[in-house]
Amino acid sequence: MEQEPELIAEEAEREAANAADSRALYEVKTKFLGRTGKVTALLKGMRDIAQELRPAFGKKVNELRETLEAKFAVYEEKLKAKEMSLRLEQEKIDVTMPGKRRKQGVLHPVTRVCNLLVDTFAGMGFEVYEGPEIESDYYNFTALNTPADHPARDMQDTFYLTEEFLLRTQTSAGQIRYMEKFKPPFKMLSPGRVFRSDDDATHSPMFHQMEGLVVDKGITLCDLQGMLDEFARAVFSESSKTRLRPSYFPFTEPSVEVDVSCASCGGKGCSLCKGTGWIEVLGAGMVNRRVLENCGIDPDVYSGFAFGMGVERIAMLKYGVNNIKLLTENDVRFLEQFKD
Repeated sequence: MEQEPELIAEEAEREAANAADSRALYEVKTKFLGRTGKVTALLKGMRDIAQELRPAFGKKVNELRETLEAKFAVYEEKLKAKEMSLRLEQEKIDVTMPGKRRKQGVLHPVTRVCNLLVDTFAGMGFEVYEGPEIESDYYNFTALNTPADHPARDMQDTFYLTEEFLLRTQTSAGQIRYMEKFKPPFKMLSPGRVFRSDDDATHSPMFHQMEGLVVDKGITLCDLQGMLDEFARAVFSESSKTRLRPSYFPFTEPSVEVDVSCASCGGKGCSLCKGTGWIEVLGAGMVNRRVLENCGIDPDVYSGFAFGMGVERIAMLKYGVNNIKLLTENDVRFLEQFKD
């Protein structure tokens, strides 16, 4: 029993010297100095030693503990320095090597145009309101003064979910919900996805619309054109102008088609505008009296104008895209062209 401390000291020294890393050294230290280690076991075994020999033996074991702790500290310091050196070597960067190019994503052109339109109209005092994509026939058609026999209600043009509900074909439905909820005067903008059974180079079954509505006392077509001029200058160019042509929509009277002077040729005439100097961009008009009445607004007191545009169409005109499908194919080669 008296020789055991010397044997343990030799064994601990040998195993500590052979420890390959800090973790292995920690296991060796635990083996000898842990709560169930060999040095602790020596102290517990003192009850088997004669009473008069216990003080000397206890002192010897305590000295052994102190010696081992000092030696383990030295080995631990050496191993940590060695491991740090190896880690630095492994993580060393050769600054003469060519760097790795990291590709950076960009906003989709439709998202860019949406953000631009929202910022433009918000700057003119419009509040953004987003209605549901699944709409009832009432909000999508009836409340907007659309006749029961109107072609837009046909199944070949509209995605019906039931006889009563459908995927909205226009964000104008949000205007009705807004007018039912708020009292004039107000300016509201309703952006979002819409769905129509249509598919060719300039049309898609799912696309984005942005419609606006202004209701107040004394609103006229002059107010509409003034706002549209500001929109054209913000989206296309500072020299852009607008013109209004008579048209028909069930929910506006009078109704107009809105053209913007061609930004490509400056209105002189080119292939993009087909020699006319103008490009059609959206539909608009004064809100029909029946639509105001359907929403509980007195048309003898208030008047208003509404407008609606396809965001994809604006993006195609702004960026010179000739096929709407390029906006939905997620071709990286196409999208990379829109980096700032």
